[in-house]
Amino acid sequence: MKPKVLHIIDSFEQGGTERQAVQLVRLLQAEGRYEVRLACLNKRGVLLDEAERFGIGEIVEYPMTSFYDRNFVRQQARAVRFLKEQEIKVVHTHDFYTNIFGMIAARLARVPARIASKRETEGFRTPAQKRVERYAYQLAHSVITNADAVRKQLIGEGVRAEKLVTVYNGLDLKRVAPPTDLLREEALAMLGLPPGPERRYVTIVANIQHAVKDHPTFLRAAQRVRAAVPEAAFIIAGEGALLSDLRALAAELGIERDTFFIGRCQRIAELLSISNVCVLSSRAEGFSNSILEYMAAARAVVATDVGGAREAIREGETGYLVAAGDDDSMAARIISLLNDPARARAMGERGRRIVEEKFSCEAQLASVESLYERLLVRPDSRLGQRVESVTSERA
Repeated sequence: MKPKVLHIIDSFEQGGTERQAVQLVRLLQAEGRYEVRLACLNKRGVLLDEAERFGIGEIVEYPMTSFYDRNFVRQQARAVRFLKEQEIKVVHTHDFYTNIFGMIAARLARVPARIASKRETEGFRTPAQKRVERYAYQLAHSVITNADAVRKQLIGEGVRAEKLVTVYNGLDLKRVAPPTDLLREEALAMLGLPPGPERRYVTIVANIQHAVKDHPTFLRAAQRVRAAVPEAAFIIAGEGALLSDLRALAAELGIERDTFFIGRCQRIAELLSISNVCVLSSRAEGFSNSILEYMAAARAVVATDVGGAREAIREGETGYLVAAGDDDSMAARIISLLNDPARARAMGERGRRIVEEKFSCEAQLASVESLYERLLVRPDSRLGQRVESVTSERA
C-alpha cells in the first residue's frame, strides 16, 4: 500500500507559495509513489480548478478566522479525525497559517512524518507571529526552506539546524514558453499594451499587497531609466491594496504615460516574451518565483540582493544584484542592459540553462521524495544536510 501524504495550503490564490504547493501535489500524484491528498483553509482561488483535475479526490476545507476561538478547536478536531481515519503518514504544510494548524493536528493524530515550510525572510510576520510559528516548528520533524538565506535566518531565530532542509523552488519551463509562432504585436494585444516595436519594456511581476515588495524603488528607478532611454516603458504585473498609491507615485514622477499596470497576469509567457529586462525590487524575500520565471524565459534580471536571490542569479553573468532601496544602482543596471541588447540576451540564455539544471520540477520532486523516505524510515533522525536539486553547484 502506498504511504498517504496530505498537503495543506491556505488557499488557491495565484501566489508563489500556492503555485509551488499545487505544482508539487501534481508532480507527486503523477509520480505515483505516494497516495496524495490535499486540504486547505480557504477553498477559493484561480488554482482550484487546476488542483481538482489532478484526480486526488475531495479537497477538504478547514475554514478558520482565528487561532483563538471555538471554531479553531472544531476544525482541529475534524482534521485529527481525518488524519487518523485516512491513516495519513506524512503531513506537509506550506505557509504560516497551515504550519500552525497542520502541525498541531498532525501531532495530536500522531502522524509519523510532519513537515512544515518557511518561504520568506523578514518583512512579513510580527514578533508574536514568529513566536507562534516557532512552536509549530517544534512539533515538526522537518522544516523545508526554499533558500539557504531562509535557513540561516531560522537558525538565527533559534530553530534547530538539524530540522532544516533546503529544497529549492521548481519551475515548469512550459509555463514561460510562448507559442513558437507568436508575433510580438499579438502578444502586446493579448496583454492590452499599445502596438509598436519601438518600446523596450522593463517588467516587474510581484503582488501589490505588501510594502515589502517595494514597487516605489522600481518606479523611482524607472524615472531615471526613462530619462536615459526615451523608448523605455515599464510594466507592473500584480494586484493588491497598494495599487492606487503606486499610480499616484508614477504620476508624481512624470512616468504615468509610460507605466502600465496590467493587474494579475494569466499570460506570463507572453508577458516575458515582450520584456527586455525583468526586475525584482523587494526589501525581503525567501526565494523569488519571479526570478526563476524571468531566467527560464531567458531574460536578464536586475534584482535586489535579498533572500535567495544570490542563490539563483550569478552576478554579471545572468543579471545584476543591487542593494534594496537603491534606485540609482537599479536604474544604472537596467540602462546598461537596454543599451546592450546582445549582452542582455546572452545573460538571459545563461540564466535559462541554470534553471534547467538546478531549479527544474524534476529536481524539486526528487528532493521532496527523498525527504519523505528518510522521515518515514527514521522520522526523528537528524537531517542537517541539504536536500537540493540535481547539482550541488551554488548559484
